[in-house]
Amino acid sequence: MQFRTEIIVPPAPSSISRTKGIFTIGSCFAEVIGRKLQEVKANVLVNPFGTIFNPLSMHKLLRASLKQDVAWLEEGLVEQNGIWHHYDFHSSFSHPQREELLKQLTEQILRAHHFLLQAETVLLTWGTAFVYERRDNGALVANCHKIPQREFSKRLLSLSELEQDTRQTLELLHAHCPNQRVILTVSPVRHLKDTLPLNSVSKSLLRVATHTATEQYHQTTYFPAYELLLDDLRDYRFFAEDLLHPSAMAEQYIWEKFTQAYADQDFTAFIQQWAEIQRDLAHRPFHPQSPAHQKFLQKLLQKLQLLAPIADVQAEIETVQRQLRMS
Repeated sequence: MQFRTEIIVPPAPSSISRTKGIFTIGSCFAEVIGRKLQEVKANVLVNPFGTIFNPLSMHKLLRASLKQDVAWLEEGLVEQNGIWHHYDFHSSFSHPQREELLKQLTEQILRAHHFLLQAETVLLTWGTAFVYERRDNGALVANCHKIPQREFSKRLLSLSELEQDTRQTLELLHAHCPNQRVILTVSPVRHLKDTLPLNSVSKSLLRVATHTATEQYHQTTYFPAYELLLDDLRDYRFFAEDLLHPSAMAEQYIWEKFTQAYADQDFTAFIQQWAEIQRDLAHRPFHPQSPAHQKFLQKLLQKLQLLAPIADVQAEIETVQRQLRMS
């Protein structure tokens, strides 16, 4: 008997290399995939502007990065309780001094620009179709920074404006980086503050827009992270304590589906090899000074040194060398 409906994600039309650039941007799921990519030593830039939930804010930052456009940054600066923030960036970007924050944001845009130009893949994770707009000038914001809600109006994006903004962004990406592939995902994290019925409306708009994009642009694919959690796993034991975010087990399951669909042969082989090394690194012996453990550490050091030409494993090498000196 079958007790669940497993989603089989077909192999992507083109694979991802571990060593070529992967740029992630979007909601917390972009952080999850980005962190997993970092753990396997991929060449990745993870959410350089912090967590962003709505597609239009992500697209604005992507377009600004591609064009190295920083002239607009001053427009979004806002001071709250002696700290400066920016309406288009996550609250992790903040500073008591206005000019220092502006400098940080400019540097981050330029950093994203240089990485994007050499990146093979861009991964966008959309979280919600609800947006907040400033009442004083109508500008859409990515983050309200705990400024009173009366300063903003909330609305649902229309499908047409979502599709139009996506089209504008993908065309600009392909103009600057003709061979770059784009992976679209919809975050499986439900936005309970919108209510579950309206969260369903929001997610459905995002899902239709991703489908339209994949139909129009052959270099754009959709990865079903949303469906994997809510339709495949489909059980609260795969959720964290808040019952909204995926558990560590669910994240690992979705990650494995992702790599099976997208990772090239060398990347897949490295993931398997690195998993073995990570198990060895996590080993805690009862007798650290024993000859057997010394031999184990020497063998582990040799494995890491063999990987050194193709991956940054210097920190791990130093850890093992330190353990050898202490034994």
